[in-house]
Amino acid sequence: MKKLLTSPFKSINVNAITGTIQRALAAAGLDTASGPIRGITDTIRKALAPGRPAEGARPHDVEPSGADVIDVAARVVGTADDAIESPRHEPESGRAQAPGNFVPGTVSNAAGTRAYKLYIPGQISAAPMPLIVMLHGCTQSADDFAAGTQMNRLAQEHGFLVVYPEQPATANMSKCWNWFKAQDQARDVGEPSLIAEIVRDVAAQHDVDRRRIFVAGLSAGAAMAVILGETYPELFAGVGAHSGLPYASAHDIPSAMAAMKGGRSGLVGVAGLPAAAARAKAAQAVPTIVFHGDRDHTVHQSNAAEIIVQANEAHRAEAGAAVLRTDTQQGVASGGRSYSRTVHADADGHPHIELWTLHGAGHAWSGGDTSGSYTDANGPDASAEMLRFFMAQPRAGSA
Repeated sequence: MKKLLTSPFKSINVNAITGTIQRALAAAGLDTASGPIRGITDTIRKALAPGRPAEGARPHDVEPSGADVIDVAARVVGTADDAIESPRHEPESGRAQAPGNFVPGTVSNAAGTRAYKLYIPGQISAAPMPLIVMLHGCTQSADDFAAGTQMNRLAQEHGFLVVYPEQPATANMSKCWNWFKAQDQARDVGEPSLIAEIVRDVAAQHDVDRRRIFVAGLSAGAAMAVILGETYPELFAGVGAHSGLPYASAHDIPSAMAAMKGGRSGLVGVAGLPAAAARAKAAQAVPTIVFHGDRDHTVHQSNAAEIIVQANEAHRAEAGAAVLRTDTQQGVASGGRSYSRTVHADADGHPHIELWTLHGAGHAWSGGDTSGSYTDANGPDASAEMLRFFMAQPRAGSA
């Protein structure tokens, strides 16, 4: 049974907390009255305030809750009897299939320990199977993210593995992936190393096609997916970012809040912030597909455009890589959501980068199932489109 999380801030002195935060930002040279940091104090005040969202507000449009939360809140999805998860729909062939297994695992290295859940389809292919890594948003869990994205159903139908790393509250009080910390934006350290270790653990135990391993995520998970594409390009053959942020867009909480509000480029010259924080570059040309709602009040859609800029720059930086041709199409999903799809393809028409702008959508997984939190059932189906994009990519070099 699903339960809504209740606010832990009912007895908190909001004025005292926001005053302390404002003084700290001012001490760091950050002006909260104007510029890219404008509105942060009000955001924090609203987030800490008890009570329900304003009438008419949808869950995915709620502002972050808590000083360390740089995403949205989510509801708890029950996990009883979910070690075996049957597909919600019959496969396209109409033939009944054995239910898949959703099993837990754990890895450890110098950066710590992380748990994960792995979905293994009921019908195991004789050939090595692709693997998709799915990174949840803040306060979500593997079960919640699996339910909302329905990636396990696609895995059952098409024969691939899905692994869901889980961020514990001990690493971040709201279970956000720490995409905004410098120590979690580099190779062989921090959370990127732990997620890479999970991939290696799964590949060691199962017949994984190591040239078809992909990573996707929502919000904080999307930001971490982008980091993984940059730090482990030999491991991941493609990146999917839904409502996320570009590589190295922040280095602490204040710069993360600014980036989320679309103020990344405005950080130039702000006291206490390194110049690199204003315009970081990604060097690895990993195929990338991006989804973002143009009514996202949690992570501004300008972040999606910046991910695309980084991906294009990295592609052009490759030896002999030609400028990609761009084509934009308009469409309406079966659920009624209109969208714009911009494809950046090579001379042969092969897409290397895609941007899906979801018109009128907020901070939620497009085409997701309402059994999970932060989903927009109006479509288009981000899970299916990411899978299509991933499987169309040429196989990368062996990890």
